[in-house]
Amino acid sequence: MSIERLLWEEDATGLAARVKAGEVAPAELVEAAIGRAERLAPVINPIAERLYERAREKATTIDRAAPFAGVPFAMKDIGATIAGVPLHSGSRIPPHLDERSSTVFARAEAAGLVTIATTTTPEWGLRLVTETARFGITRNPWNPGHTTGGSSGGSAAAVAAGIVPVAHASDGGGSIRVPAACCGLVGLKTSRGRVPLTPFVTDGWHGFVVQHAVTRSVRDCAGLLDVFAGADGTAAYGQERPATSYAQAAAMRPGKLRIGVWRDSPLGLPVDPEVGLAMDTAVALARDAGHEVEEIRLPIGRDFLTDFARVVAGCSAGQLRHLEAEQGRRLGGLIERPTRAISRFGEMLSAGEHTAALMRLDQASIDLIRDTARFDAVFMPILAHPPVPVGGMDSKGLDLFLEEVLDKMHLTVLLRLPAVLAKLLDQSFWFTPWTPIANVTGQPSIALPVHVTAGGLPLGIQATGRPGDEATLIALAAEMEAASGWTRRRAPLEVP
Repeated sequence: MSIERLLWEEDATGLAARVKAGEVAPAELVEAAIGRAERLAPVINPIAERLYERAREKATTIDRAAPFAGVPFAMKDIGATIAGVPLHSGSRIPPHLDERSSTVFARAEAAGLVTIATTTTPEWGLRLVTETARFGITRNPWNPGHTTGGSSGGSAAAVAAGIVPVAHASDGGGSIRVPAACCGLVGLKTSRGRVPLTPFVTDGWHGFVVQHAVTRSVRDCAGLLDVFAGADGTAAYGQERPATSYAQAAAMRPGKLRIGVWRDSPLGLPVDPEVGLAMDTAVALARDAGHEVEEIRLPIGRDFLTDFARVVAGCSAGQLRHLEAEQGRRLGGLIERPTRAISRFGEMLSAGEHTAALMRLDQASIDLIRDTARFDAVFMPILAHPPVPVGGMDSKGLDLFLEEVLDKMHLTVLLRLPAVLAKLLDQSFWFTPWTPIANVTGQPSIALPVHVTAGGLPLGIQATGRPGDEATLIALAAEMEAASGWTRRRAPLEVP
């Protein structure tokens, strides 16, 4: 078997075992990953910065006792720094350069992972498709005419294409789970505070943002969480580790669980029948394993998503102010029109309005956690439709004309009109209305690759757990994975 075929077939845990056994060298895996990345980059475009020479040098000094010794890896181009490597955050604004590496990157390197590249993301992680003026369109390895999702779209594309078996990802409103659902991967949105964001930041979007990874297997997801989790002495808050490791949780049966199932769109918009099939598959797997499953309704609707949008807009306005102060000039002309509109909306909101939205979201979180406390997990869709064609989230026709006029005339104040704000909300969340919920509540939520559509595209669902209880989600996911054979699926793009 060729090294590239091995890289394409195995997960990170399996590759590390082969390195430890002396069956393959880290340098061979790294060269195979670089070669595959360069051949596929013109097709799917997942790379922001190439770190090939750095990776080649790192591969010669790997400690083969490390848990992921010699395994090729990629870091998302937002929210986490690598010393001396430009951080673009998907934007045409001049990149950030830091002399420090983020805690998560330092832990990845200590675990033996070899970073070959940083991966594409939409500007500031604000869209759930990965299409930017800075880097272009990142495409789905299952069908390059369709989206990878976002904002961890480059990471998901690299893993699904067999370039690397695991990649760093982050999630402020679905940005791990949406790409995982689009690309047939496992993607865990961790509990708030589980993995430190430091030292680049200590908090993101008032705690909505977390980071972890997208992976091919549940055991990789669990093993990486053992690597990344835990306080580093600078984060303001954190989560206690469970009594057993997450890798152990992935190897254990979860026992009989009580699972809720919520299918309705919080926006009240149509949901594609394929989503129902994906949910049915997940429910069948859970029932076959002996779990108790109950269809439910949750008290989450348009007001919740409107307040989420207000908070994100305020944070985006603050980010633009920070960058302009840092660079000593106005930057609005360099950012994309959607980013500019979101930031202007944030500037229009008063501090009181921003805080009131946060307080309403906080109360809604408490109510939701109480309402679902009897369940070990709640299944929900991630996507309301199968992965859309590239450009499918762009405004067109009259909508585009109106947005361009509003942008040029700085008429963001029209968003104070309920009908205009509702229209913007639908345009922003019709594809993915469920994912922000767990970001607001701080709960863990894992994307599970349960379904492939009639058109040959992956379509995952999510299981959301109790606050701090990733272990139960991982055990449930591993059980469902074993029953379904998900790990044998691979995107058909250039099979070695």
